[in-house]
Amino acid sequence: MRVVMTPHPDMSGGAIHSIAVEVTRPRADTIDLRYAAEGDMTRVRIPARSEPARRDELWRHTCFEAFLRPPAGEAYAEFNFSPSGEYAAYSFTAYRDGMQVVHGAAPEISVESSAARLGLHATIRTQDIQAVDLMGAVRLGLTAVIEDMDGAKSYWALAHPQGKPDFHHRDGFALDLPTLEQT
Repeated sequence: MRVVMTPHPDMSGGAIHSIAVEVTRPRADTIDLRYAAEGDMTRVRIPARSEPARRDELWRHTCFEAFLRPPAGEAYAEFNFSPSGEYAAYSFTAYRDGMQVVHGAAPEISVESSAARLGLHATIRTQDIQAVDLMGAVRLGLTAVIEDMDGAKSYWALAHPQGKPDFHHRDGFALDLPTLEQT
């Protein structure tokens, strides 16, 4: 399915005019996300390509994110995907509480860019998230932080709660992925 993000209502999209995500779940233990940001990429600060590695605070610069939780309960997982190829994965027991680094959950990331488009493809293996049961139905929050060359940031999401940008808020988990039968 294809979904479209919007910039936070209190700020402009900066150099970006649209971000769409193609979401597929080819197996019960896999979620594929294909982010496509369109706009003037010459005005976007895109982190330089590096070796794939886990790194904290990717949200401080241009990155794409996914928040996943089962339909019931408070626990959720967060993934950050940088165009550099770096990533981060965390689990939470409740809203911004009980944060733990998730080790061994390296997503596969590939990136394509041009003057008018930045594409990032990330594959998440849900069985790698031991602290949160994501093998059944999943609620997704898809987000992006876009940093312009002047350092200004725009915050994109499928849904924004009231107030300042808050990607962890329950209202941001706006997409349902159904359970898939194991074959």
